Amino acid sequence: MTTFTLRPPVRVGEAVAAGRQRERIRVAAVAVGCVAVCLLIGLQRFRQLQLGGFDLGLFDQAIRAYARFELPRSLIKSVHHGFPPEFSLLGDHFSPVLALAAPFYWLWDDPRVLLLVQSLLFGAGVPVVARLVRRECGKAVGPRALSWLVLGFCLVYGCGAALFYASRAGFHEVAFAVPLFLLLFERARARAYGRATAAALLLCLTKEDLGLSVGIFGAVLALRAHRAGDRAGARAGGALLVLGPLASLAAIVVVIPAMGGDARFYWQYSELGASASEALVHVVLHPLDTLRAALTPSAKALLLLWTFGSLLFLPLRSALTLCALPLLAERVFSDNGNHWQALHHYGAFVWPILVAASIETTGRMARGWERERAAAAAKWAAGLAAGITLFGVLISGSWHIVLPSHWQRDAHQEAALTAVGRIPDGVTVEADNNLAPRLTRRTRVMILDLLPRNAEWVLLDTTRKAFPFPDAQAQKDRLRLLRASGYTVAYESRGIVLLRRASPAVVVPGSVEQGRGDLPGHDTADIRVFG
Repeated sequence: MTTFTLRPPVRVGEAVAAGRQRERIRVAAVAVGCVAVCLLIGLQRFRQLQLGGFDLGLFDQAIRAYARFELPRSLIKSVHHGFPPEFSLLGDHFSPVLALAAPFYWLWDDPRVLLLVQSLLFGAGVPVVARLVRRECGKAVGPRALSWLVLGFCLVYGCGAALFYASRAGFHEVAFAVPLFLLLFERARARAYGRATAAALLLCLTKEDLGLSVGIFGAVLALRAHRAGDRAGARAGGALLVLGPLASLAAIVVVIPAMGGDARFYWQYSELGASASEALVHVVLHPLDTLRAALTPSAKALLLLWTFGSLLFLPLRSALTLCALPLLAERVFSDNGNHWQALHHYGAFVWPILVAASIETTGRMARGWERERAAAAAKWAAGLAAGITLFGVLISGSWHIVLPSHWQRDAHQEAALTAVGRIPDGVTVEADNNLAPRLTRRTRVMILDLLPRNAEWVLLDTTRKAFPFPDAQAQKDRLRLLRASGYTVAYESRGIVLLRRASPAVVVPGSVEQGRGDLPGHDTADIRVFG
C-alpha cells in the first residue's frame, strides 16, 4: 500500500524572506570575521612590540587628550617635529573626526582600544557593501544569484589586503574614511541625499585632502542625476562639487596654520614643483613628464597594477574610480618611498572607492545580460571573489594570527617590557619608538630621536635600528653620550638599556628643548612616515 505525505505549499514570499534572513546571517558573519581578523592582526603586532610611537603612540596621546576634553596634543609628535608644547594634531592633519573615538577611552584606558575602534569601523563597512550590491545588482539577477554576489563582495571587501595592511600599521584616520566612503556611495545610490551629505561632511573632517574626492563624487552625482532628471540629486551633487574642495582648501590654508601647523609641511612633490600652483602648471604644460613621474621608478607602476589588478580591473569601468585619483596621485607623485608600497595604511583610503566601483561595474554588466546568463556569471563571480579573498589573506600575511609562534615573545622583547615596567608613573621619558606606546598611558613619553632631550629617563634598544636612527650604531653612540654626560644605568639586559638622569643639572651636549625638533633640518635618516 502506497502512502503519501501532504506538505503545505511553500509561499514564494516566505521563501524569499527565509533567503534574506540567511543572507543577513552570512553578512553578519563576514562582518564579525573582518573585525576579528583586523583586531587580531593589530593585537599580535602590539604584543610583539612592532607598533611604534609613530603612529600608534601619537594617536593614543592625542585621542586620550580628546577624552579629557582637551585639544589633541601629542608629545611624541610635537617634540620630534619641533613644534611648541601647545601644538595639537589639528595643526598636522585636520582630522577632528578622531574625537569620536574618545569615549572608548572611558571604557578601556589603553592604546589597544584604538585597534579595536579601527577594527569595528572596518567591519561596519560590510553591511554597507551588502546594501550597495543589492541596489546595483538586485534587478539584474535572481534572488539566489544576488545572494552569491552579496556574499562574494562582502568577502572581497572584508578580507581585502588593504584593510589587513592598515591593521598591521596600527591605527590611523583611515579607520573612519573606509566606512564613510561606502556610506556616501550607498546613500547617494538610495537617493538619501541628506545622509549622503552628512557622510561627505564627516569625510571632510577625517583628513584635509578627502574633500577633493568628495568634490569629484559630487561632479559624478550631479551629472548622473541631471541625465536621470533627478533634481534633488543634481543639487546635492553640485553642492558637494563646490563644498568638498572648499573644505580641503580651508583646512589646508586656514585651519592648519591657525592651529600652529605649516600648510607646506607635507609637500613632498619636488618633481612637480615647490607648491600646488607650480605642480598644476607643470601637469598642464608637461603632461608626458608628469606621466613619467607617475610611473617611475617601477614600484609606482607595480602599485597601480596591484591596486586595480587585485579587483580584476573592474573599477576602471566605473566613474566612481575618479574619486580615487587625488589619493593615488598623492602617492605616485610623492618623494616619500613609503607611499609607493602596498604595505602601509595608504591603500585603505582607496579600497572602499574601488570596491564600490567594482560593484557598480558588475551591476552594469549584469543588466546587459539575460537573467539566466547573469545568474551563471554571478556564481562565477562569487568563485572569483573567493579567490581574491584567499589571495588577500595570503599576501598580507594575516594568516600569521593562527600561528602560536607569532604570539610568543623572545627574551629580547621580555627584557624590553621589564625595562618599561621599571619606569615610574608621571615621569618624562625618551623611549625607543617601538616601546613608546607602552608608556603613553602613564608617562610623558617622546620617542628617542637624533637630538637628546634631557628627559628624566631614557629607554633604548642597542641591538637593532629604530626610527629615526640610521642604524643601530647610532643608538650605541647615544648610549655612550648619555653615560658620559651623567646618566646612570637602571636596567640593562639583552641590548635593552634603561638610563636615569642623575640630577636636573645633567645636560647632554647637543640637546635641545621642545620647540626645536628634528625636521626638516636634522632628520635625514628616514622620510617622515606620518603622512
